[in-house]
Amino acid sequence: MMQPDDVVHVALSEAERYLLDRGLVEWGGPARCTEPMAAALGFDSVADLLESGYRIADDLSNDRPLTRRDWTRALLATEVVFASDVLGSGHDWEATTGLNDHATFRTLRELQLRLAGVIIRPR
Repeated sequence: MMQPDDVVHVALSEAERYLLDRGLVEWGGPARCTEPMAAALGFDSVADLLESGYRIADDLSNDRPLTRRDWTRALLATEVVFASDVLGSGHDWEATTGLNDHATFRTLRELQLRLAGVIIRPR
């Protein structure tokens, strides 16, 4: 049985890696996370989201393997920061990332399928 800290390499396209990278980095920009949301995303705190998020983004940019926990946090953080206009980038997404909503949504769906066997789902 796979554990949350098992390291897994997932072959991603440049677009998929870039999307996850932007999804994590946006939390340090226009997005405004709260402590409860950081915990819901799987981080210990907002400070941990920023610190770990930049580390995960760097690993993604350099095509390094991640733990299952980090794959899960990267995907969830990206989903929320892209979609939420309350806490995330929302309507500012395209202006701050250079990614249009349609392409982002399509790539996000591809990532959800690609990571389905790796991410940690609550039981």
